[in-house]
Amino acid sequence: MAIKKYKPTTPWRRQMSGYTFDELTTSKPHKALTYWLSKNAWRNNTWRITVRHQWGWHKKLFRMIDFHYVDKLDIPAKVETIEYDPFRSAYISLICYNDWARRYILAHKDIKVGDVVITSATAKPISGNRMQVWNIPVWLSVHNVEIIVWKWASTVRSAWTSALILSQEGEYTQIKLPSGEIRLVHKNCYATIWVLSNTDHNQITIWKAWRSRWMWKRPTVLWKSMNPVDHPHGGWEWHSPIGMPYPKTPWGKPALWVKTRKRKDTNRWILRKRDWRLMKK
Repeated sequence: MAIKKYKPTTPWRRQMSGYTFDELTTSKPHKALTYWLSKNAWRNNTWRITVRHQWGWHKKLFRMIDFHYVDKLDIPAKVETIEYDPFRSAYISLICYNDWARRYILAHKDIKVGDVVITSATAKPISGNRMQVWNIPVWLSVHNVEIIVWKWASTVRSAWTSALILSQEGEYTQIKLPSGEIRLVHKNCYATIWVLSNTDHNQITIWKAWRSRWMWKRPTVLWKSMNPVDHPHGGWEWHSPIGMPYPKTPWGKPALWVKTRKRKDTNRWILRKRDWRLMKK
């Protein structure tokens, strides 16, 4: 996908870039698979901020993506459209099954209108097909990976991301995630073949602040630029050092280079952590 540069009609336009949307085939979503989300300004019923640095968004329809697939096993589906989804970085595709049911799925980077995809435990390992990981050849890229058997695809869903099948060992498959973590996944979990779409997503330059406000992002400042009442690092003058033996969160807990993972019951499924220096010995 190509990236367009805007003419410098204003100072804000000078460095801004956007999508050309050459790969998309329609701009109107399938109405039966959309609904409006209510805005809560990320506050609770007493109007206290519960999620920092977020506020509002541009008016947009939410597309219901199928991350389960299990009710349409062994039923071929034909790709009808390639569309833009404002709530995710990757593109989506509308597929129509042989029983005339329509679903939205995440689109891989080589998808085309008219392609036939299928979800089956023993499908052919071609782009777009979804199959159990035990049947996927080694060193093949996958996305939309299922971590828990028969739950839903919860991993590798961002634009231009993919996981790598490393080896098949008994009951489990070794998968290398985009973060570098190597994880054991049960052989009955499903994954979709190939890399996700929108490969130039990381090349987009936002440039102006109000474009970030469209994406529900509020302005953020450094912690040491705040007042003491707002953050432990606040106070002093200008950008002074934090004046503490170790960095802290806004709530006084240790921050930066501190382990935050608390689930120890799933450590057995991780062969290598994201940071190779933390690898198990």
